[in-house]
Amino acid sequence: MSKAIALVLLIISFPLWPVLYFAVKLTSQGPFIFKQKRAGLGKKPFTMYKIRTMADNAEQLKTKYLKLNEADGPIFKIRNDPRLTRVGKLIAQKAIDELPQLVNVIRGEMALVGPRPLPISEANKVPKKYFKRFSVLPGMTSLWVIRGAHKIGFEQWMRLDLEYVQQKSVWYDTKILLRTFFLLAKAAGEAVIK
Repeated sequence: MSKAIALVLLIISFPLWPVLYFAVKLTSQGPFIFKQKRAGLGKKPFTMYKIRTMADNAEQLKTKYLKLNEADGPIFKIRNDPRLTRVGKLIAQKAIDELPQLVNVIRGEMALVGPRPLPISEANKVPKKYFKRFSVLPGMTSLWVIRGAHKIGFEQWMRLDLEYVQQKSVWYDTKILLRTFFLLAKAAGEAVIK
């Protein structure tokens, strides 16, 4: 079911892709698609795709900005990341950069809903008591996303992932998806008003 929905969403979003491509390529150097190894089901590595929103050397710049890290635990997150490009910041705020992950869903590496996939280096630092989060496919959206994402501390994030694994069902996934679409629509509406 997830694969079929992902394929439909990919087709529906197709007219947006050329616009995004030129917006990214004309405003910054580097590839349109950012690829990164992430931990998938059973912590098996896979290549996750995103529209590039940061400077091409963002991974190298990460060490420079470690002191700005706002996340606790073994995670690196900065709300107003200085590595973001001008266009990339807009794309990331509306979660449009996640669209290429529909390809990951079609390939069976991700699901529409599930714990967000962590970079390998961060996944390897997750305490064993939270390893159950790796027992399901990682998702494009999750409880963490709809409950506040960057406002949530690492321990609470991991507990939400475990809660999802415990309650996972078609109905539960549907509720999370609907809540995600509502949040995206709200963000798009606020952008229009501004």
